[in-house]
Amino acid sequence: MKRFILLFIAGLLIASAPAVADPPATIPVGVTIAGVDVGGLTPEAATATIQQEFQKPLRLAVGSTLVLVTPDVLGATPVIDKAIERALVAQPYSAVPLGVTVVSGTIADFVAKLAQRFDRPAVDSKLYLRNLRPWLSQEHGGRKLDQRRAVRDINTALAAGTREELRLVMTAVKPKVTRRNFGPVIVIRRNTNGLLLYDGMRYRRFFAVATGQSRYPTPLGRFTIVVKWKNPWWYPPPSPWAQGQKPIPPGPDNPLGTRWMGLSAPGVGIHGTPSDASIGYSVSHGCIRMHIPQAEWLFNHVDVGTTVFIVAA
Repeated sequence: MKRFILLFIAGLLIASAPAVADPPATIPVGVTIAGVDVGGLTPEAATATIQQEFQKPLRLAVGSTLVLVTPDVLGATPVIDKAIERALVAQPYSAVPLGVTVVSGTIADFVAKLAQRFDRPAVDSKLYLRNLRPWLSQEHGGRKLDQRRAVRDINTALAAGTREELRLVMTAVKPKVTRRNFGPVIVIRRNTNGLLLYDGMRYRRFFAVATGQSRYPTPLGRFTIVVKWKNPWWYPPPSPWAQGQKPIPPGPDNPLGTRWMGLSAPGVGIHGTPSDASIGYSVSHGCIRMHIPQAEWLFNHVDVGTTVFIVAA
């Protein structure tokens, strides 16, 4: 039975039905917002659904590790109101994008922290002397998070509303120094007056040399070649044995021969000598003498920076 309300208007008794509110608006069937089906929902219900879906964590694969991070940590907030407005007037089964605002720099800061955690520097091969021979440790490659690409991909995932696993790109970092490319190494055996040249750990060639006499011994240790000179001048060192002597220009009488490979040990170098008879003996003032043709050959096969081990063997 219908209920009537009696109204007295201008002395007349009028019967009328109560006012009925319009039904709440709903989003057309099949409409999605950022991939979430909101068809048939009211704006309030759709807002709650989108908010719940948006706050699900992103799944970031970094190497073999899965990192879960919620959008609020990334400074991301969905612009739901505008998306709902568009959804209400959209055609059925339409896809409506969801705007997302992000606090500037938040994603980049988060990605930078990931890089600190997961980046691995490359490890170069290191040189040691074992059993009087060069030995090189095994090099190892590194990895580096592509931060710019990661920021872009995370922004894209937030805008698309996707929560599928997102693999962040790690780029390989190659070591600069390896066993294969290490280069020449010299080992000088002072007691037996021999110079051995290696290519990394691989033996290459032996040379008989002259080393320092007992009063001026060739120093022991690890050194590097710091300078290379062709046709060098000889200058008297500040030592008692050279007092009163004058510089000698390049030529057949130069005690350094035609090549000088100066070491990081002060005043000590590898050089040629016109005194071939001294080779094989401990007669120099600390330097390492070679036959001139052999010194020229060695000069062409080593570089500034080449390691020189001098041992008492």
